[in-house]
Amino acid sequence: MTKPVIGFIGLGLMGGNMVENLQKKGFEPVVMDLNQEAVNAVLARGAKQAKTAKELAEASDIIMLCLTTSTVVEKLVYGDDGILAGIKKGAVLVDFGTSIPASTRKIGADLAEKGAGMVDAPLGRTPAHAKDGLLNIMASGDKETFEKVKPILEQQGENVFYLGALGAGHTTKLINNFMGMTTVCAMSQAFAVADRAGVDRQQLFDIMSTGPSASPFMNFCKNYAVDGVSDLGFSIANANKDLGYFIQMVDDLGSKAPIAEGTSAGLQAAYDAGMGNGNVPEIFDYYLKLEK
Repeated sequence: MTKPVIGFIGLGLMGGNMVENLQKKGFEPVVMDLNQEAVNAVLARGAKQAKTAKELAEASDIIMLCLTTSTVVEKLVYGDDGILAGIKKGAVLVDFGTSIPASTRKIGADLAEKGAGMVDAPLGRTPAHAKDGLLNIMASGDKETFEKVKPILEQQGENVFYLGALGAGHTTKLINNFMGMTTVCAMSQAFAVADRAGVDRQQLFDIMSTGPSASPFMNFCKNYAVDGVSDLGFSIANANKDLGYFIQMVDDLGSKAPIAEGTSAGLQAAYDAGMGNGNVPEIFDYYLKLEK
């Protein structure tokens, strides 16, 4: 059976490993990325390079995006040489990034006018899982469109969840990241307050970890605050972006997110202090030095 042509835009750590996994499984993708070195690594394994998003869309049955922000996604979709200008009838756009649900639904509606479909499919787990096709994928969109791309998603994910109407995947991912990053920020500040109060951080962990606060996130925070090991693998800059998207999503729903606003304020302050590239538990250093 002929494999569909996959166009893939975004060859960062996650995207590059996802493409490598697809290539190991016999796909010959068409790719784009601003980092030519990342492109060259994929080309060496048999991929083709597109010069524009329009050219990539014209050549592809399924277009996959693994990008940083909704703004970048929209530029690639709506630009003069963008995906919308080149996408074929019956093709599907899959957005693996973390985007604003309202933006996702607008793009999906505009693609539908051209006879194309969209699935938002944000990811869980790590780049190492991506290389082995073991990601968690939170997919949503028209059920028929989802079923069309499901066999390809199953090549990339160990667990592929279908969540319903377009935008539900991005909504779920933002809720998940709100919960996770708020937990990490709270626990990191707990260790910082303990230190300032003269309470041993290891002892605090020993006590808290015997109760309901115990969690993988607590372990990540302890690894940095107590042991100096930064191993969560999610940056303050990305967490800051996602919390901003969560707050915007809640606002679009006609509500407020005061807890998220508190988390966002801490992340933004750490980002402004030059800590954006650090993993989220490193916000401990910001809270440790925080003065009135």
